[in-house]
Amino acid sequence: MLLLDRLLLIADLFERDMARAFAGTPLSSARMAVLWTVHHSGPLSQQAVAHALDVSPRNVSALVDALESAGYARRAEHPTDRRAFLIELTETGTALMETTAREHEELSDALLSSVDAADRAALERGLGAISERLSQLMAAASDGSASDGSASDGSDTDHG
Repeated sequence: MLLLDRLLLIADLFERDMARAFAGTPLSSARMAVLWTVHHSGPLSQQAVAHALDVSPRNVSALVDALESAGYARRAEHPTDRRAFLIELTETGTALMETTAREHEELSDALLSSVDAADRAALERGLGAISERLSQLMAAASDGSASDGSASDGSDTDHG
């Protein structure tokens, strides 16, 4: 199996696991991304969250509306900008994110336990290199300057 095929399979498995975990809740991957960002950075303006997630402030506003309605986040007055609000976690949101962080650590440990101890550092370096390269390719493609090795360059390659 090609590396890309394996990565796509892993991505699909994670998506299905998140869908299962969020079933019956008001949560989604986009809403969790907002919570995760605020959890790790502390209270942020909607503009800062939008920048961190590379989405529009309007998109963040809709996500925060839903998170406020569900009791996970709230808008607080910005200390220096009367026109802006800070997004912060509620107690419920903080508890959810602490549980999520613990579950991430447990799943990471479970996944790494399937890799030989001697290979774990190499795996982590390799995954880091792959994610960095993919980020570079995506940035180049969005700038219209895709270089050799981009996803579009493999369009006439037989992956079967």
